[in-house]
Amino acid sequence: MSGLSSTIAPPSFSFRSQLFHQNVYTTSNSIIRCCDDTARLNIKPHEDNGSASFPEKNLLLNPAAFKKPPRPRRIILVRHGQSEGNVDEAVYSRVADPKVGLTEQGVAEAEECGRKIRKMIEEDGAEDWKVYFYVSPYRRGLETLRNLAKAFERSRIAGVREEPRLREQDFGNFQNEEQMKIEKAVRARYGRFFYRFPNGESAADVYDRITGFRETLRTDIDIGRFQPPGKQSPNMNLVLVSHGLTLRVFLMRWYKWTVEQFEGLHNFGNGKMVVMERGYGGRYSLLMHHSQEELKKFGLTDEMLIDQEWQTIAKPGELNYDCLITGPSYFTHFDDDSRK
Repeated sequence: MSGLSSTIAPPSFSFRSQLFHQNVYTTSNSIIRCCDDTARLNIKPHEDNGSASFPEKNLLLNPAAFKKPPRPRRIILVRHGQSEGNVDEAVYSRVADPKVGLTEQGVAEAEECGRKIRKMIEEDGAEDWKVYFYVSPYRRGLETLRNLAKAFERSRIAGVREEPRLREQDFGNFQNEEQMKIEKAVRARYGRFFYRFPNGESAADVYDRITGFRETLRTDIDIGRFQPPGKQSPNMNLVLVSHGLTLRVFLMRWYKWTVEQFEGLHNFGNGKMVVMERGYGGRYSLLMHHSQEELKKFGLTDEMLIDQEWQTIAKPGELNYDCLITGPSYFTHFDDDSRK
């Protein structure tokens, strides 16, 4: 017996689905209706359909009435502390990259970074501040997070999400140490952004997965996923614990830097941070926390700094039509007088 002629619901139908759906099963002698009398069973229907727990439903069901939550105060990018691989690259020939852990110095660097983050946040003078973490699943990332978080009470930590897209660039098979030295030398000649390691990734590949993560992050910010509805504060601080190249690519993607500008950037130090802070108009700017001198050492050009100045006053959704990064710098060969 099959289909509607069976007296027994198919195994894929749970009791709950039978309870709330008016499916009808017939036999030669009777008709059996699944019960939808929730009051009799003392079951209260969810009138908000879960919108209190899932704020994105409010946005989808009633976008006009949806009130955007305040944007987090900062997005703090943290490179993991010193790892065993930072001290001796031969480690990668014996230990898989995701399993390489921190050294004692790396643990100390992570703890110090946590204290610095807390000090920076407390200087705001706000009482209701919290932190929310996104972390690479690699061991050195997780160990950095756990030691960094020692600076915070549990009540100050709004949540943690392990995010595989924040993992390190995949360098392929590191078993042959000498071959990896050759590959890195080739990359230096070829270009750091486009060179793909055999069986691994290029920075361009990392850019693609970071693009997906950026969209997730922007959605999280737009719907205020970090705190329950009604308890959302502008003093939330997001902390991304990841790897040097991954974080540089994140900044490149966020600020729309060119490949040439990316290749001019220097790596973060182990256990160091770069801070994107909410500006006067609501966008995130590196100049809200860092000085121009610091950013020049990191590798930002004058054109990039001018754009960061605009970021300090601009509103979300606005475009910088005079941005030297995305416009005029491509057309310096034009003779302006000829177009008069």
